[in-house]
Amino acid sequence: MKIVSTFEKLPTNLKTLFLCILDALVVFISYYAAITFEEMPFSFKEAAIQNTVLAVMIMYIFSLNLVGVYKGIIKYTSTKDYLIIGAVSLVVATIFCTAKQYVIFLTLDTNIVLLAAILTAVFSITLRVLIRSFIYAMASASNSSKKRLLIIGAGQSTSQVIKTLQTTLAAEYTIVGIIDDDPQKQNRLMYGIKIIGDRDDIVSICEREKIDVIFFSIDNIKPKEKNKILKICDQTNAKVKIVLPLNQIISGKNFNEAVRDVEVEDLLGRDPVVLNNNKISEYLFGKTVLVTGAGGSIGSELCRQIVKFRPKKLVMLDIYENTLYETEMELRQANKNAPIVTVIASVRDKERMDEVFEKYKPQVVFHAAAHKHVPLMETSPIEAIKNNVFGTYNVVNCSDKYGVEKFTFISTDKAVNPTSIMGATKRICEMILQAKNRTSKTVYAAVRFGNVLGSHGSVIPLFKKQIEAGGPVTVTHKEITRYFMLIPEAVGLILQSATFANGGEIFVLDMGEPVKIYDLANTLIKMSGRNVPIEIVGLRKGEKLYEELLMAEEGLIKTLHEKIMISKINAPTDVEIEEMIKKLKELINEKNVSRKDVKDVIKTMVPTFIDLND
Repeated sequence: MKIVSTFEKLPTNLKTLFLCILDALVVFISYYAAITFEEMPFSFKEAAIQNTVLAVMIMYIFSLNLVGVYKGIIKYTSTKDYLIIGAVSLVVATIFCTAKQYVIFLTLDTNIVLLAAILTAVFSITLRVLIRSFIYAMASASNSSKKRLLIIGAGQSTSQVIKTLQTTLAAEYTIVGIIDDDPQKQNRLMYGIKIIGDRDDIVSICEREKIDVIFFSIDNIKPKEKNKILKICDQTNAKVKIVLPLNQIISGKNFNEAVRDVEVEDLLGRDPVVLNNNKISEYLFGKTVLVTGAGGSIGSELCRQIVKFRPKKLVMLDIYENTLYETEMELRQANKNAPIVTVIASVRDKERMDEVFEKYKPQVVFHAAAHKHVPLMETSPIEAIKNNVFGTYNVVNCSDKYGVEKFTFISTDKAVNPTSIMGATKRICEMILQAKNRTSKTVYAAVRFGNVLGSHGSVIPLFKKQIEAGGPVTVTHKEITRYFMLIPEAVGLILQSATFANGGEIFVLDMGEPVKIYDLANTLIKMSGRNVPIEIVGLRKGEKLYEELLMAEEGLIKTLHEKIMISKINAPTDVEIEEMIKKLKELINEKNVSRKDVKDVIKTMVPTFIDLND
């Protein structure tokens, strides 16, 4: 290592002189080998031969210097440099063969010159490869803190990764090997790195080779296959990183920015959602669109996607000013001339809703405003009724009164066989719009789905905060499962569902496979690289082990989109809904109403409601 360090500290002129001497020696050895191979009858000591070799040496070194080979740093010599060296060697040979007709002392045969030129190119390139390898080997041996790396995937992105690591991050990583499922690639080399197995070998290789880091470097892979491989990686003690697509690796950014930690989204194994954007555009283009709850997780994403379809006006309504302001600023920055209007208002306030609808006359409404937190609504059931039921009732009636074309309600899987006040109120909201759809010209529909990743108050941000704080991570039950969906994915399917609505439908989104929350917590802890305990705290009020997307009496009707279905469920009449509303008004106007009183009333309205605390 001292030799390498000393060489690298030498002035540039001395390094160039050193390489020139080596290249001169290479030319001498190449011509000696070529002459010996051809079994020339005269001695290599003859002056004519010596003059010839000396002339070639001078021409070769001068040409390499002319094309800038000596200006490069040998540690970072690339394939391009090797090709230049080969080309120079052949050009020099060509010049020699042409010149020897006019120069007396250039006596060697053409076949010898050409063979020597080939040998010169091979020896020069080999010499540089050996020097480069020696430098990296010495650097590797001197750095005991280097991370042992396993790369998954032997494609184009991996080739770029290896080149980058070998040049700029050689002091940080030792590449142990590559994993690839293609049997034709097994035991082959990629830039000197061996492909040492397939996915079934990951665990044993990581254990045997004491792998510190795994780079997942496959661009074109189906999400479910990616999920399977990442789950295998999860069985190891290695830190897993995802390599970004090839175009991002070579875009000039810092390599550490071209790899990221594994996110929960990578582990869901969900195929990308394909939407019929033409249909959505026909539905939204040139329309005045109102989004309630526009500052929330779903509402803000609705606004982000709706604005791309160029509505006439986007009215963003929310009672919470901070998140609404943040969403507005984000959209205005991304869409300079977007026709955005922000309105601070509560959907509970009937008179205020009348003002908003009369002023802006929306043609399309997405109603996302709601209280959604199950345990909080269990302790404040009257607030859930006021906001969810009466808020929806106000917006539904205003949509009818002011001639809205289509109304889409954002529902939840917790409305199915509800065990919580929140879920029951959402089911009542579904019933309200289904009843109104019977008598109104407005087309009413609901979209029902499960949890979305990263929403306000959801489990994943909570787990991450608990992990950051050192734990414990609190899980209510070891067997509890939930459906999860990405927010942009859910919102895209909401927009697509709205284009299918003819009136009264409850659309059900395909949420994929349910996920065990306990397993999710373990995975997040593993990805964090920390040793954080998990504490089982017991189910909270209103919480059930398994969420459902359908009630027992419901069936499913397919739509034109594979991830969107329609539930078959009987809708109540306007008279029945008005009777429910009357009872609920009486309930919220009473003093000292208990949680049991609320649940007793709700049970008469939602027969599938189950109080887990009974």
